[in-house]
Amino acid sequence: MNYFSSDFKLGILGGGQLGKMLLSDTRKFDIQTYVLDPSDEAPSKIACNKFFQGDLMDYETVYNFGKQVDVLTFEIELVNLEALTQLENEGLKVYPSPKTLKGIQNKGTQKDFYTQSNIPTASYLRFESPAHLQKSVGNNEITIPFVWKCTEFGYDGNGVKVIRQISDMDDLPNVECIAETMVPFKNELAVIVVRNPSGEIKTYPVVEMEFHPEANQVEYVICPARIDEKVAEKARAIALNVSEKFNHVGLLAVEMFQTHEDEILVNEVAPRPHNSGHYSIEASYTSQFENHLRAILDLPLGNTDSKVAGIMVNLVGAEGFSGDVVYENIETILGWNGVTPHIYGKKQTRPFRKMGHVTIVNENMQEARRIAEDVKNTIRVISAQ
Repeated sequence: MNYFSSDFKLGILGGGQLGKMLLSDTRKFDIQTYVLDPSDEAPSKIACNKFFQGDLMDYETVYNFGKQVDVLTFEIELVNLEALTQLENEGLKVYPSPKTLKGIQNKGTQKDFYTQSNIPTASYLRFESPAHLQKSVGNNEITIPFVWKCTEFGYDGNGVKVIRQISDMDDLPNVECIAETMVPFKNELAVIVVRNPSGEIKTYPVVEMEFHPEANQVEYVICPARIDEKVAEKARAIALNVSEKFNHVGLLAVEMFQTHEDEILVNEVAPRPHNSGHYSIEASYTSQFENHLRAILDLPLGNTDSKVAGIMVNLVGAEGFSGDVVYENIETILGWNGVTPHIYGKKQTRPFRKMGHVTIVNENMQEARRIAEDVKNTIRVISAQ
């Protein structure tokens, strides 16, 4: 099939920042794109050929959108599975497949999958509701502290909470959840796997993630991870095994814990471009977004190696500010070598909302990390006064 400068149409479910960055590569290759998103102010709206506003969880909306395109992908997991399954049954190429997404969309199902597939992961229990969980805690079936996760609709640090005392469970939403054993870990790592329908598969280098202690959001992504090469090899091998078991097509981001004994435990996965791969736009020979596009179109995969050390700094809304966004001191960091800001196009900021990221590239990892700290301390995402 001729994808380039042709009548071919690629459909993308979700029009957030991931879609916007993916669209930079569809524009590079002159591939027609249709985007569906609930918000009329979605960041992707400015970069696609046709934009449709609609509910991603509504069967008819997703089905009718899919009937207009030749290949369908998504940049967010919260989409109507039944519509995707019907479209696939009718012959539409949907990547990743609805079957893959079904095993990932619910975090409880995802954890069950790891256990059944002998993939190392932290021990856990599933619960219908917080009341069921509290009863189990009262019966000493679960030991505090533990990590609470809602099984569906959690994102960007929402839907995850560390339970350190009984009172921490008082305000939990009334949803299905899991209680996960606290893992004493040395590092939080991630590996992105890319695979096309022909079976060609590659991994990006292992990255290291540093999290904000309160918001449960990634503050820095560091590539390559500052870990022993044997640990890195083990992490990449486990990521490949996870990919094989899910039989995914496109990108699969595998988040992991490195324990103090250097064991690797899988935390969770995302079947799409991911925050842990944003550094690749500047630091890699082929960005995660271009490789996702190559994979779902069954084209040869690009080189996943890094050209230089890369660090990503997330730009999130500063505490105490809500309203029309202002990027304070962005002119300052634009004057620094190897520093590239990416602004997502969200007009309204609020505390901890992901508004953009900054990539720092340097041949020296220590220098890149120093500059990243300066970037973090210089630019602020605030609101107009």
